[in-house]
Amino acid sequence: MWSRLAVLTVAAGAFWLAYVLAKAWLDDALTWIDGHLQFAMGRDVTEAIRQAGAVSVAASIGGWLLLQGLRQIKAAEARYASARTGNTSSGVNSVQRRTIPRQLPPAPRQFAGRSAELAMLTDALDHATRAGTTVVISAIGGAGGIGKTSLSVSWARQHLDRFPDGQLMVDLRGFAPTGEPMSVAEAVRGFLYALGEDPTKLPADLDTQIGLYRSLVEDRRILIVLDNARDTAQVAPLLPGGPGCTVLITSRRRLAGLVTQHGAQLVNLAPLSEPEARQLLAGHLGDRRLTAEPEATAALLAMCGGLPLALSIVAARVIAQPALPLSGLADELADQRTRLGGFDAGEIPLNLECVFSWSHQALTGSAARMFGLLGLSPGPDISLPAAAELAGLPTTQARLLLHELETAHLVVQQVAGRHRMHDLLRLYATKQAHEHLSDSDREEAARRVIDFYRHTAHRAERLLDPHRHPVEIDAPASGCHPLPLADPAEAVAWLEAEHANLMAAQQLAAELGMHDHVWQLAWCLDTFHYRRGHLREWRTVWRTGLESALRVGDPAVISLAHRLLGDANLNLDDHEEALAQLTRSLQVAEKAGDLSAQAHAHRILTWANGRAGRDRAAHGHATEALRLYKELGLRVREAAMLNAVGWFEARAGDYDQARARCEAALALCRQHDYRVGEANTLASLGYIAQHTGRLDDALTHYHRALALFRGLNSVYYQANTLDRLGQVHVAAGRAGQAREVWSQAIQLYRGKGRPVDADRVQQELDALG
Repeated sequence: MWSRLAVLTVAAGAFWLAYVLAKAWLDDALTWIDGHLQFAMGRDVTEAIRQAGAVSVAASIGGWLLLQGLRQIKAAEARYASARTGNTSSGVNSVQRRTIPRQLPPAPRQFAGRSAELAMLTDALDHATRAGTTVVISAIGGAGGIGKTSLSVSWARQHLDRFPDGQLMVDLRGFAPTGEPMSVAEAVRGFLYALGEDPTKLPADLDTQIGLYRSLVEDRRILIVLDNARDTAQVAPLLPGGPGCTVLITSRRRLAGLVTQHGAQLVNLAPLSEPEARQLLAGHLGDRRLTAEPEATAALLAMCGGLPLALSIVAARVIAQPALPLSGLADELADQRTRLGGFDAGEIPLNLECVFSWSHQALTGSAARMFGLLGLSPGPDISLPAAAELAGLPTTQARLLLHELETAHLVVQQVAGRHRMHDLLRLYATKQAHEHLSDSDREEAARRVIDFYRHTAHRAERLLDPHRHPVEIDAPASGCHPLPLADPAEAVAWLEAEHANLMAAQQLAAELGMHDHVWQLAWCLDTFHYRRGHLREWRTVWRTGLESALRVGDPAVISLAHRLLGDANLNLDDHEEALAQLTRSLQVAEKAGDLSAQAHAHRILTWANGRAGRDRAAHGHATEALRLYKELGLRVREAAMLNAVGWFEARAGDYDQARARCEAALALCRQHDYRVGEANTLASLGYIAQHTGRLDDALTHYHRALALFRGLNSVYYQANTLDRLGQVHVAAGRAGQAREVWSQAIQLYRGKGRPVDADRVQQELDALG
């Protein structure tokens, strides 16, 4: 193909030569020929060029010009032939013969995804080519097994035409199972041999060898792949200076020095997406095999977590045991305690634990300890303050260790300030903690971080509902420093960010037998779960909380746990279970003579019976709760139950008495700055106005209630209030405004797992036409 291209190039150029010669620009024309012969040097096309040039020139300008041109062509040809063979007999200056290295391994047989990263590498090369800038350096980083080498070789193989002078590649052994990283001297000598230098004639001095290497690649278009680099110091001497070269560097560390000192671009690899991971696995096993066992395939993909090496190990094990169904391997890997050992195909490069160990061995002792502790942390990620508590270190020191782990690609910050591990790395970290930390060290770390979550969540709860009767909790563990949250907004933001971790911390506390911590964590999340509409999570923590409360054995705690589990079930519309739990709560409180717990149980039983359509029973519980709260002097709760009694009087059609009750409740709420009660009471007054034909008053009350619910971040009651606003707008003949608020209500209902309410409002919305 090159011969044909060269023939066409020179033939076309010869016609241009005729035009140039006609203008007596013979010298310029011959220079042009000379340049094209130089372009062709290194390929076996000399004879084709000579033939094409002769025929074209003869046809273009006749014999005399042909003779002159051929003389120049032969002279140029002689010069370049001499340069290629090293023959200096013609008197031309000696130019050493250039060897073209081809050190790239074959492209990986299976490769999937990475389109964005491939495009980044190509764009960097294109930009540098257009700008004529210095050497292009791309540092590809990521954890062990993430596919750094596969990406670099795949990209290189796709762009061989951009590097006609060859490709150099070396494994620098920066993270190797045995031995030390490759020295700069060894790497340079290897490159010099590949470039054709006589091993017996190399300079003895390393700096001179580096200079010779750079001289040999200075004016050449060569790709240099420095694989598995330890750090910037290892690769810096191997960087060429000329603009024609491109360098790809892979490393398990983030080589920031290459960016600041050499202008490199960082290409950090994340795990493959689920479709990309499936594509890679199908490439190994065939799509038919995966389609035949969809559930097992999904499970294996989930357990591999998009890590290319893990997927390759799974494929290797399946291929080695063709009779083994995918479900069999999925079952084997299902147990987290033994999963890591299952990612082993019998060779070191296909043993995931071994590959992870190479990164772990490169850590400092303090960072290795932090790495192991992170494997014990509850939840999917961890903040800097929580990591400091886990490790029992000052925040400044913890930050440095997390930075070391992040530089080693053992943790990542997908969200600023929050560190996360790949699931398989987390299993490896947990194993390291059990092997290298004592039982007491692990337990103390767990207690510190659980206490950090418990006490900070307690502060958040007190900020969200300062009128709620507090639960006293013991002092935090030694060395634990809960966060000093400033206001309700900061409390909500922290609870949102830490929600999954708080749920996991409660489970860890249960596993460790810390039963007081378990029910207290459930209590600390109560207001947040209720207002934000996390209803299933609310029920989950109280199911666990009730189990621990029964183990604690305190009647007050048991009554509380039954009551709040009943409340969670109530809000999930499981009325029968709610009534059962609440009735049990009241029984325990009555047996213990606990008036406060009795009042709380009656309060929730009010709403449980109301939701079940038992308005008379609900009114009775509300009246009894109101009596008890008055007796106890709990004025805020008294206000809440005044509103409840008024609500059920309104439901019974006694609107005047209901309005009087609710107005008294509203005054009491405002007197004590009880905003939750104020919002609920305004909603009741809106309902009363709506059903007595005072639609403008209804809108006013509902809008004020909605503003308060929004300020309280109470998504649950925002949806209810928007629902009722829509009803008022329909009654007033404002269909457009009804559509607007009902659309918002439906979105909130669906977002918080209330499909029955969402479908009901959708039907009303559809009826508007």
